[in-house]
Amino acid sequence: MTTAWRETYQGGSPEAERLAFERMAQDIMGVQLTSQKRAKASAVRRTFHAKPIFATVHASLRVVDELPEHLRAGWVQPGRTYSTIVRFSNASSVPQPDGTPDLRGAALRVGVSADEQHDLLMTNFPVSHARNAHQFVEFAKATAGGPLSKIAGLIGLAFKVGPPETLRMLENIKAGRSRNVRSIALETFWSRGASRWGETLAVRFLLRPADGTAPAPSSPASAANDLAWELVSRLKSGDVRFELCVQPFVDETSTPIEDTAVEWTERISPPIPVAVLTIQKQVVGAAARGDAQAIESLSFNPWNTTDEFRPLGNLNRARKNVYDASSAHRLSQRWVTPTPLRNVLFGAVSRGVFHAVNAVVEWHRLPPKVGLLNLDAFRHVLRRDNLIDTDIPEAPPRPRPVPPQVAEDVRLHRTYDGTFNDLSAPKMGSVDAVFGRNLRPVYRPDLFDTPNAVVVTEQLLKRESFIPATIVNILAAAWIQFQVHDWVDHARYALDGEHDVTIPMPPGMTVQNRTGGDAETVMRLAGNTELEGDIAGAPILFGNNTSHWWDSSEVYGNNFVNNQRLRDDGSAKLRLPGGYLADDVSGQTVTGFNFSWWLGLAGMHTLFAREHNVLCDELRSHYKTWDEERIFQTARLIVSALIAKIHTIEWTPAILATKAIDIGLNANWSGAPKDWLTQLGIWLIDSHSLTGIPKTMPDHNGVPFTLTEDFATVYRLHPLIPDDYTFYRCDDGGKIDDTTFDKIQGTAADGYMRNTGLNNVLYSFGIANPGAITLHNFPASLRTFVRNETEIVDLAVADIVRTRRRGVPRYNDFRAGLHKPRITRWEDLTANPESVRRLKDVYGNIDMVDTVVGLLGENPPEGFGFSDTAFRIFILMASRRLQSDRFLTVDFRPEIYSPLGMDWIANNGMTSLILRHCPELAGVLPRTASAFAPWRAIVPSGLGSP
Repeated sequence: MTTAWRETYQGGSPEAERLAFERMAQDIMGVQLTSQKRAKASAVRRTFHAKPIFATVHASLRVVDELPEHLRAGWVQPGRTYSTIVRFSNASSVPQPDGTPDLRGAALRVGVSADEQHDLLMTNFPVSHARNAHQFVEFAKATAGGPLSKIAGLIGLAFKVGPPETLRMLENIKAGRSRNVRSIALETFWSRGASRWGETLAVRFLLRPADGTAPAPSSPASAANDLAWELVSRLKSGDVRFELCVQPFVDETSTPIEDTAVEWTERISPPIPVAVLTIQKQVVGAAARGDAQAIESLSFNPWNTTDEFRPLGNLNRARKNVYDASSAHRLSQRWVTPTPLRNVLFGAVSRGVFHAVNAVVEWHRLPPKVGLLNLDAFRHVLRRDNLIDTDIPEAPPRPRPVPPQVAEDVRLHRTYDGTFNDLSAPKMGSVDAVFGRNLRPVYRPDLFDTPNAVVVTEQLLKRESFIPATIVNILAAAWIQFQVHDWVDHARYALDGEHDVTIPMPPGMTVQNRTGGDAETVMRLAGNTELEGDIAGAPILFGNNTSHWWDSSEVYGNNFVNNQRLRDDGSAKLRLPGGYLADDVSGQTVTGFNFSWWLGLAGMHTLFAREHNVLCDELRSHYKTWDEERIFQTARLIVSALIAKIHTIEWTPAILATKAIDIGLNANWSGAPKDWLTQLGIWLIDSHSLTGIPKTMPDHNGVPFTLTEDFATVYRLHPLIPDDYTFYRCDDGGKIDDTTFDKIQGTAADGYMRNTGLNNVLYSFGIANPGAITLHNFPASLRTFVRNETEIVDLAVADIVRTRRRGVPRYNDFRAGLHKPRITRWEDLTANPESVRRLKDVYGNIDMVDTVVGLLGENPPEGFGFSDTAFRIFILMASRRLQSDRFLTVDFRPEIYSPLGMDWIANNGMTSLILRHCPELAGVLPRTASAFAPWRAIVPSGLGSP
């Protein structure tokens, strides 16, 4: 399409402009909070046009019969009539009497069909006070508060946009407000900025009084609502009519697209009538007032239209983000939590101090509560620098249909696919949503096979002798896989030859890629499904087959059909024949996620399925009027939150066994320690952390929530899995069996569980250690792992190859991107001389070390189960998974979970859950530590001391 008009992007690119618009959206929500406080209102109102003058559904818009040919476009065709919703309003953000000087607004929603509606927004002054979106938002921020705040705000505005522009905007607003408005029916309203009109035209539009309007009433009006009363009085005697006109674009100087402060004068661009708006004669009674109240819940946005009528210009482009944010804030679908000034000031000082301290003393060597403040400073920097949005920016933004009303059930319960967790962005974090990034990707196809991943595995990862992690038990290994299956499932092809990733085998080595297949000289892995679009010039975006939220999809499934397979017919309960998970006809376990299945996962899934069913009985007995679906969905919410709590305050402190981590993770869930010094420190630098995340509002920290490729990388914890297992009876300590991982994985796992018993499996795992997360400790059984019953996968090689191909930076770049110093000596990576020798031989260049290898080789802080570099990702994402989720923040409340559910979550953890289903384990569980710490082993009779 060629036109005489054009758009120019502020900030150099559509992506830069989009990021600026998101900041503006946050600012506008802040303005709403300021206005709420100023008005002493109980709830957030519209940012502008807070007080309605009149609203109705009894109106129509009829296109004129003599419409010129060049103005015929889309729905605008001669003689057609459309039902229209109309709202007139005062422009102020604070409701005030109609007689108070103010601008007035008109909003129309033209209903073309059930699937097509168009919003037209106007005010009764021919130009905007602001030239562009930046001026618009800055002026709103400057003038939102009380008198003293406005003075300070306007002084600040003068520094940001210049004194001449500040004075011009003030004079513009004064001129618009100084007019004496006698009747809304007699006002003319102009659009803010231009829009497309068909294929080639750009126009501004206006609404002006038309012939045939009912006469004015003769009696006086009330002071507070005189304009409303006047219009209602007219409508008692007849229709009120307006003429919708367009002013076509002429040239960039006299009718600019980008500068909305320039009037398109009637001399240069005469208005052309295109339609007549008729507000029908009516008596405003209870029904009409009900309609008006319903209209107040609507969100008008000029982007509710079609591409033929797309808004144009910087200010209009910003309105898409800004109006959506304002509306979502008003409708309690999106929130903003302003940072107190003291946190801005003291937080900056704190970060500066700790930056200097960390150059001398590592954070984990500081006193625990000082270390806690240090971690808070780390998290601030990581939130600022290490949240990268991978959504593909729109250039330019596209119009959309009017968003539908949010269904009541998705307000109250989690959806299976993760949609509608954020009600203002329904697809955020859902199934198929793209993984985000914590670090800018480095996509180097020329280095995909350098050095050979099989050689890396043989020399540096291969388990040569079992190295135990003595601070935790095997339940900790099963738990993290149980959680990762809820969070991460990269979409991949089957092993089909066409999309396979191939890795050459070193000379003299062959590999079997399929059960029963021939030996081959290349290893083949199923390729990941790459998505179109990128942030660095390469196809490095990947979708998640499960949702990114902490919603227990591994237990409940990630879609409706899968979920229905898991449930007893007509019941809220999950299928548990004989107390164990069901199998399908092929022998596969019937649960939400059953890939990479083994006995540890079977134990976790069985335990939490039983917990769900107990909860269903409890809810049914407490809330006798609830139907089975409500019982199921509430039990699902409770189980999911309990899992999040267990992971936050039990599993993580067990594997990162330091006092600072224990305090910090408990603070994430329950709030900062109650001693006055810690409370004061947190109050000064990050008061949002005082109460615990579940008592705060959702906050995405400026970037839509997703899990990240870097997060998936640091949770590659396969060395935790032992190759050999011994099972014992929990009543007398007697041995049941010695076996290997191969015998308790896949379809064999559930039979072994039933034969051994859940209580004996949990006990045997509880008294045994997993493998340490270190080099030379990757389990042999996972190097010939059978997936999908036919594919043989070397997961050690897969961990390296997939990390490279997903663009995760190599180890030294990974460290630097997380604000850690680069390593320059091999000895700085690991203290093991043999590992140093092999690293030099395999890589040659220290900057080539794979991230997976570097994280395993790095010497962790004392008490840590994994590296400090990996922990940086954890600092950021552990809080984010809670903070972004409305069901773990604003909707973590009795009205959603039930009072029983809130008590259940508060009073339970992994130990009480195990004891509820296996009470015979009471004597062996740790008394002063979590259930993931080593349990007390029972000495078999005859082996004890005489």
